[in-house]
Amino acid sequence: MASVGNPYENAKAESFFRNLKMEEVYLKDYRDFEEAEENIGQFIEEVYNRKRLHSSLGYLPPVEFEAQHALKVGS
Repeated sequence: MASVGNPYENAKAESFFRNLKMEEVYLKDYRDFEEAEENIGQFIEEVYNRKRLHSSLGYLPPVEFEAQHALKVGS
């Protein structure tokens, strides 16, 4: 990430944080920091990396994209 307030240099990071806030953080009320940390980690692993389709990866979740790439590299 580059300087604060410069979304053009941080396009991928800004997009990720926007999605994280819209799809997880703004939809829940956390009791404390530990609960927020646990839920956000779970969201990233289970939803963002395994289920959510990413247009930059040919509309595949990152886990599937990496698996396909590993098959191509291995052959």
